[in-house]
Amino acid sequence: MKNYFLLVFAFLLFSCADKKSVDAQPRKPKNIILLIGDGMGLAQVYAGMVANGDALNIERFKHIGFHKSYSSDNIITDSAAGATAFSCGEKTYNGAIGVGTDSLPRETILETAEKKGFATGLVATCTITHATPASFIAHAKSRKLDEDIALDFLKTDVDVFIGGGKDYFEKRSDSINLLDKLKANGYGIATGDAEILAFTGNKLAGFIAPLQPDSATGTRGDILHKATQKALDIVSKNPQGFFVMSEGSQIDWGGHANKQTYIIQEMLDFDKAIGKALDFAEKDGNTLVIVTADHETGGFAITGGSIAERKVQGEFITTHHTGVMIPVYAYGPGAEEFQGIYQNTDIYHKMMSLLGLKK
Repeated sequence: MKNYFLLVFAFLLFSCADKKSVDAQPRKPKNIILLIGDGMGLAQVYAGMVANGDALNIERFKHIGFHKSYSSDNIITDSAAGATAFSCGEKTYNGAIGVGTDSLPRETILETAEKKGFATGLVATCTITHATPASFIAHAKSRKLDEDIALDFLKTDVDVFIGGGKDYFEKRSDSINLLDKLKANGYGIATGDAEILAFTGNKLAGFIAPLQPDSATGTRGDILHKATQKALDIVSKNPQGFFVMSEGSQIDWGGHANKQTYIIQEMLDFDKAIGKALDFAEKDGNTLVIVTADHETGGFAITGGSIAERKVQGEFITTHHTGVMIPVYAYGPGAEEFQGIYQNTDIYHKMMSLLGLKK
């Protein structure tokens, strides 16, 4: 009898341990939404929080980590090398777009996802050929080659892209109208907020400005969160899953200009897009949302202010980027993988693994 009870006890222990090991296996997402606040460090986040009554959507994240942002040739990265680390999983030189230190192309997560049947999308409040969005779809030795970068949009069948820079597709030095080629490839071309938001097709090339869009408080308005939602509406039609990158591009520009109000307004605008992504993920249940930045800009610090009055007093130490570690926020299946401190390149590898993608 004693041996019998020992056997039963051992069986129960084994069963519980086995169940625990199964339950401990992290769930994997079907979709990933990567949101990049260009130039967004902790001070930029907190300045937006204070100005918004001590609350932002970004506070809904429970899994938080930090990444080391340096590039292959500088302790301080630029947006091109920073975004290429996210998109390709390699450190590269400042100015590089989707290429390694040897200037040769590296396949991006967007390209891999597209090849594997996922839907893909890009949204930005800068030109869509600018460093961050370009690094997910193009391959160029220099971020300055906007017209060459625009050509690469015809080489990957991205489902939706929305941003500025229409002139790089239509009014080019080589006189080639890339909009005609996009139409031939099945894209609907939409210009301006109204056309973009009214679009009902499956492939969208949306342009919010001929070149660089205005600020959130200017003529650009609040298109970022609406364009992010439009991209999600399009890509979520794909049963295989999707990968979308949406960038709040001009937080960085406020830092370069040392304009605190500019930073705060762009941070609040970006946070609305974060809210749309989180709302989608909460309802969907199979979507991982990641929020981070490529680098911090301005050396911005909060030196005073008032929570009650929603006032921020800030100071800057530079008009350029800085080399501090950058926060990473994650929500949804696989979010626990983004805790801790790691290289910016690890974000690529974590996303690829969670989506089950291989080059």
